[in-house]
Amino acid sequence: MKKEEEADERTSVQERGGKIVGEQEKEQAEKKRIEKNQGKRKQEIESNKKRYLFDNKALVVLIIPLIIEQFLAILVGMADSVMIASVGEAAVSGVSLVDNIMVLFINAFSALATGGAVISGQYLGQKHEHHACRASTQIVWFVTFVAVILMLVVYGGKWFILHVVFGSIDADVMGHADIYLMIVTASIPFMALYNAGAAIFRAMGDSKVPMKVSILMNLINVSGNAILIYGLHRGTEGVAIPTLISRVTAAIVITVLLGNQTLRLHLERGNRYRPDWRMIRRILRIGVPNGLENSMFQLGKILVLSLVSSFGTFAIAANAVCNVIALFEILPGIAVNLAITTVIARCVGAGSYEQAKYYTKKLILITYVGLWVMNLVVVLLLPLILRIYQLSDMTSEITRQIIYLHTMCCIIIWPLAFSLPSTLRAAGDAQVTMYISMASMWIFRIICSYILGKYLGMGVLGIWAAMGIDWLFRAICMCVRYRSGRWMLKRAI
Repeated sequence: MKKEEEADERTSVQERGGKIVGEQEKEQAEKKRIEKNQGKRKQEIESNKKRYLFDNKALVVLIIPLIIEQFLAILVGMADSVMIASVGEAAVSGVSLVDNIMVLFINAFSALATGGAVISGQYLGQKHEHHACRASTQIVWFVTFVAVILMLVVYGGKWFILHVVFGSIDADVMGHADIYLMIVTASIPFMALYNAGAAIFRAMGDSKVPMKVSILMNLINVSGNAILIYGLHRGTEGVAIPTLISRVTAAIVITVLLGNQTLRLHLERGNRYRPDWRMIRRILRIGVPNGLENSMFQLGKILVLSLVSSFGTFAIAANAVCNVIALFEILPGIAVNLAITTVIARCVGAGSYEQAKYYTKKLILITYVGLWVMNLVVVLLLPLILRIYQLSDMTSEITRQIIYLHTMCCIIIWPLAFSLPSTLRAAGDAQVTMYISMASMWIFRIICSYILGKYLGMGVLGIWAAMGIDWLFRAICMCVRYRSGRWMLKRAI
């Protein structure tokens, strides 16, 4: 009886062992099947990526010259402010006030040029190069004509700008602002023409040409500043005249280069400009909302200039220096945003929204990495930068506080507030981003500036804190819009 029970137990153990072995074999077979399927999916993903429009090398070739170009532009702006600082804080304040107006125009023309670049890029994605060239030609001449009209308006409204927009400022600050405004305003059409030409080259994926032209322009600017300010001992005009000459030179050079008929995008030949209003309307549907959106941020700065001025000359100087340093902190983001426009417009033109999403995530990640690196460098060099500007103790302390605040906002909020909208605009969803920016500027930037800066006594630091609140609201709204997927339903062409 015991033998039979032992035999039964052995049989039961063997059966259980067999079941366990069988289950293990099934599990191993299932794992192999899953790994095989994963391998196939990886191969499919890699195969699809090989068919993507931009590989890593192409992105590097596109982004690096953009970073260099933006770095040079901002570095020259900083060099200008350092050189003019030798004339005095009043000169720094006067030039900075006018530069706020000029940056507004630069943003507007860059946005219009971006509208043309989006249309041209989408046509290239569809392989309709003739239409792409037509769009390029239309945007170049249209933007130039608008800029000439705007130049005349600025000259005619000079008193309004100096006495109403700038608010109550000291007489010596007013004098420097007057001189600088009279000279630099003449460069508006040339500034617009250069921006349009640079945008067209970037739409082709060629960012090297704008970089080289920018190097030439900045060399003329810096050398001219040094000669006129330190050599000939000129004041504000020593900064203004080289700026005018450099922009004229850049506009002429880039226009000549765009006349090369072998380029994928080039200016169509002809002695007369014939407006193609259908094409212009397509460009304006992207460019105008984009221009208004980009200008909202700068317009917010201008609208609170009178508030800044009320805090005293030291606050104006601190605000001016912070504007220059802050540009360095967002430099990688500005450069990558230009690349986003080029890449996403081409993807949308080709009808591949899968690629558009892939590149959006990739390029925003690159933006975050770039901003963290650049902001770390700026914070480490901040004591040296403040010594270079030779600011008073009070001005230096306020500048330091503002930059620390700006740094935190940059590394956390900026890409979602300003890079993500580049994808939406490149897809043709420019109106929504405009509405978000307008609402954010009026509700948060302007109102909060007065609440924090004036009524709560935070001064100029409160104005920059209001800017951070503005960024946060933009970032939330842009993320909601992107995740909704409605931007993929828009059509620009």
